[in-house]
Amino acid sequence: MRKFEQLPEIAKLGHVALASKDLEKSLVFFKDVIGLEETEVVDGVHYLRAWGDFEHHTLSVAAGEESRIDHIAWRTKREEDVESFAVLLEEAGVKVKRVAAGEEAGQGEAIRFQLPSGHPFEIYYNIEKPLAGEKRRAKLKNQVYKSWAKGVSPRRIDHVNIGTNGDPSAIINFLAEKLGFKIREYIKAPNDAVVAAWMSVTPLVHDIAVMGDPALASTQQLHHLAYWSDNAQDILRAADILSEADIKFVGPGKHGISQALYLYVVDPGSGVRVELFSNGYLIFDPDWEPVEWTMDEMDFAFTYWGDQANRPNSDQSTLFAGALEELVVKDPN
Repeated sequence: MRKFEQLPEIAKLGHVALASKDLEKSLVFFKDVIGLEETEVVDGVHYLRAWGDFEHHTLSVAAGEESRIDHIAWRTKREEDVESFAVLLEEAGVKVKRVAAGEEAGQGEAIRFQLPSGHPFEIYYNIEKPLAGEKRRAKLKNQVYKSWAKGVSPRRIDHVNIGTNGDPSAIINFLAEKLGFKIREYIKAPNDAVVAAWMSVTPLVHDIAVMGDPALASTQQLHHLAYWSDNAQDILRAADILSEADIKFVGPGKHGISQALYLYVVDPGSGVRVELFSNGYLIFDPDWEPVEWTMDEMDFAFTYWGDQANRPNSDQSTLFAGALEELVVKDPN
């Protein structure tokens, strides 16, 4: 194995690239209802971000014959980390594809690969951080766009939640051993198998969550992507906005795991689920011990209080029971 002066590290979640079978509906949903800002459109790909996101985009949406996730992208801490990850992954037998600078608008050189489940990941470092147009620009120097200009108006991207009908431990171990994610909370089955984990490389409770569910359609699915709002009132305001737009949603409620407030809504164009997310707790302790939940605690773990439609039935084997059985988006490759 090649030795490095410093092992490569992932800094944060970067963006999600989405293909939608109804692009027009997706753009209305993400731009007008959720309130994301459009950075630019290149070759039919719409690059979007929240008013507090500094990077070129945190979501891209393009037309597709069927809805799918093209990739989930992560930014490294250093420029050289991209190539270091490529080397380590290839040494581990993972097929790595190099992506040239500019192939994805606003982004430098990157690598793409798949998790053992087939989930498509991208790793990059160099990224443009364009200013907002003059009419949309915030007066605050530490903020990109004016907040509350339209729609729900979340501040930033927060996390992704992926699912598999295979063995979730293969994903969890890969994220921990190859990419440096730490388990923050997890669910253990009676046979001591870990069936779900909330993992991060930042002080967030999770930058990514992994759930195993034999009822899912494939090994490589996205359960949801999440955007962060500042407080509980923002989530209640989002509920009003969605109701006015005649869009159904699940929540508001509070998770036991993460202690965060949630609201789930589905993009009518692509079928991808979006979680509007707030509050929760941060982890700063270097010796954090992962919090264990058992299967008979799942009701409380998923829904501390709130919309009962979001509460899984502990008598069922699936982690995605009830309203969470709505359409998930999978990568077809």
